[in-house]
Amino acid sequence: MPDAIKPLAERMRPRTFDEFVGQQEIVGADKPLRQILADKSSLLPSIILWGPPGSGKTTLAFIIAQATGFEFITFSAVTSGIKEIKEVMERARYNRDIHKKNTILFVDEIHRFNKAQQDAFLPYIEKGTITMIGATTENPSFELNSALLSRCRVFVLRQLTNDEIILILRAALKDEQRGLGKYNVHIDNEVAKYIVNIANGDARAGLTLLDIAVQSTKPRLRPGGTTAGEPASEGVRVITKETVESAAQRKVMLYDQAGEEHYNIISAFHKSLRGSDPDASLYWLGRMLEAGEDPFYVARRMVRFASEDIGNADPQALLVAVAAKEAVDFVGMPEADNALAQAAIYLATAPKSNSVYAAYNKVKQDVKSTFNEPVPLHLRNPVTDLMSELGYGDNYKYPHDFPYHFVKQQYLPEGINGKKYYQPGDLGFEKEIKKRMEFWEKLKQKPSE
Repeated sequence: MPDAIKPLAERMRPRTFDEFVGQQEIVGADKPLRQILADKSSLLPSIILWGPPGSGKTTLAFIIAQATGFEFITFSAVTSGIKEIKEVMERARYNRDIHKKNTILFVDEIHRFNKAQQDAFLPYIEKGTITMIGATTENPSFELNSALLSRCRVFVLRQLTNDEIILILRAALKDEQRGLGKYNVHIDNEVAKYIVNIANGDARAGLTLLDIAVQSTKPRLRPGGTTAGEPASEGVRVITKETVESAAQRKVMLYDQAGEEHYNIISAFHKSLRGSDPDASLYWLGRMLEAGEDPFYVARRMVRFASEDIGNADPQALLVAVAAKEAVDFVGMPEADNALAQAAIYLATAPKSNSVYAAYNKVKQDVKSTFNEPVPLHLRNPVTDLMSELGYGDNYKYPHDFPYHFVKQQYLPEGINGKKYYQPGDLGFEKEIKKRMEFWEKLKQKPSE
């Protein structure tokens, strides 16, 4: 494809480490990746580049190939299978045996390969037929099998900062051969920052948005010259916020409903609720909803939270969470976003208790690890004559027949009689529950009448 019709992000792809912006903790002159490349005495290891979209994974693979002089073959996990892997390996073997040239195989979105496809790389990596560089936006610990992962060096790329994206955009505006330097573009700092905000740490998204904004802006007179009395210049493309908004349509969200960022953000949401921070809770809620997360998933997590982290400190919390779920079902999105926000604020500001959660975990442990004893006879309902003859219901004491509607009576099986699971806290409504339990305990200590 001629450079003139390639996307701006492809045309502006850095060719050397000096042109590369960001990730200096990896690509700096004295950092691990540069040290590996500088060591000519050992074979270049296979590498996994893990980072968010637009952080430079593909570019780094290309620069590594340039620095080593290896042949560079790109391979997509989305469109390729084992048949294509074998064909590429034959080409790599031919390069090594006939041309005495090593091959870098760049595998984009390697996490999309299944286990069998990942295993197909192993013999070629072990024999040195290829040096594989895999790129992934997903945590390789979860998405790559251990055999492949053990043969690779993992480098973690971070999301690019706003300042780094600005540098990348400014370079594209100045470059007359590969970039937009041939156009007379005016873009003020506020509009540039607006593009950066929409790009959200993704260099490719920022360059694409800038390119669309420039191409969709007609040249026009720019008011005022560079010096007093000079006529207005012609052919200036003035990029406005409105132009960028039209080009963007929607902000690039760093979110994947099936990926690690999904779990990172829901974890941040849950922990913000638990930490009684309504502002952070709302922010993480917004990050999920605006990125298209299933609102029922969010509602389910809040229902769980209401019992796990609030419990009986505020029994109303569960009702609020369930009501939010019902609002999502009844009203739908986007109108139900306020109902979810209301519930999030209520849960964040409610008194906290994990007593219900802790109590039920103890129960689960006992159910799994102890003998499941039969129900005591006095607690069984004698629904047939035979059951009555066998003693079902004998000696059962009906609490409503006693003062305070309470009577000392054994309810647990013999083997765990007296076991305490629920320990109410000292906040919210659990203070009242604690008083009731202490009162009943005192009644138990009184002599039987």
